[in-house]
Amino acid sequence: MSKRRYKAAAIGRTGGGNFGHNLHLAYQGIEGVAFVAVADPDAGGREKARAQTGAPRAYADYRELLERERPDLVSVCPRWTDCHVEMVLACIEAGCHVYCEKPMTATLEEGDRVVAAAERAGRKVAVAHQGVYLPQTHAVRRMLREGRIGEVQAIYAHGKQDARGGGEDMITLGTHLFNMMRFFVGDAAWMSAHVTAGGRDIGPGDVRAATEPVGPVAGDCVNSYYAFKNGVAGFFDSRKDQAGNGRRYGMEIAGSQGILSLQGGSAEALMLYPHPVFLPAEASQGWVRVDAESQALMTGNQLAIRDLIEAVEKGREPLSSARDAVAALEMILGACESQITGGRVAFPMKNRKHPLECLRRLA
Repeated sequence: MSKRRYKAAAIGRTGGGNFGHNLHLAYQGIEGVAFVAVADPDAGGREKARAQTGAPRAYADYRELLERERPDLVSVCPRWTDCHVEMVLACIEAGCHVYCEKPMTATLEEGDRVVAAAERAGRKVAVAHQGVYLPQTHAVRRMLREGRIGEVQAIYAHGKQDARGGGEDMITLGTHLFNMMRFFVGDAAWMSAHVTAGGRDIGPGDVRAATEPVGPVAGDCVNSYYAFKNGVAGFFDSRKDQAGNGRRYGMEIAGSQGILSLQGGSAEALMLYPHPVFLPAEASQGWVRVDAESQALMTGNQLAIRDLIEAVEKGREPLSSARDAVAALEMILGACESQITGGRVAFPMKNRKHPLECLRRLA
């Protein structure tokens, strides 16, 4: 671990995204990091977060925290995206490196502002796509690079498909999957999609607010296709209210010699299905569990902070950076753009506004 010392803090907003998926607890047990303060405009939430973290100080205004404490590392915790740009930019301006809840922003235009500001200031911004920090995910990437399933041909990703199924599932949970797809096979060149509501193509009247403010959403069914630059085909599907209590969430990676199945948001159930032609004649075919070091999804927060510190000290990008978050968001908003325009959408997208806002104005 680094011999440098860091001061850390967390910004939350009780009643407006709270402290996200416990991003304020991400610094516990990390050597060389002193957690000094929390900020929350809600008195009850502020005291609860202070007690949880053991922070010596708490502030109602995060700007006062930044001015008085001058932290090196800050978690921008609220789940809601309506405050992310303001908070992250304030942290960067104060000279902080940032760990931000996902989705980082609601639009590509906002994401571009964060990326540009971080680059100008020489600050690092990591995003809470916890899955890519976990050892089992790195084990999968090693298996792919070692040719365990032969040449990678396609990735089939599936949303959680609960009451949020369709467009909302794609932004709230799909962001993890798209970030992970890119972690495995790199950038997509273009995509196309079909987004429907009640079995018909979405229209201006189908654009609505999500359960939480993460930007507008539309549709209860999404089927999208991605052409990755290295020739791999990618697919994502989500339908509302499907059976399984979220157990559909995950992906299959198909190769020339077999299939890897990653169930759940952290690939905790990793299975291999070898194609029969590559098995001995006497062997029985079926799914085989792959043993790999496994950690729970939320431990990814601590791993992300360790990676952020290493990124700062080595001058590299975090494993899940602000730029990665923008690329994952493109794969989400590209589905809306494709449905609206009726054609392929090339990356990077020319339209940096939210496609559904453009559609809503047609009503």
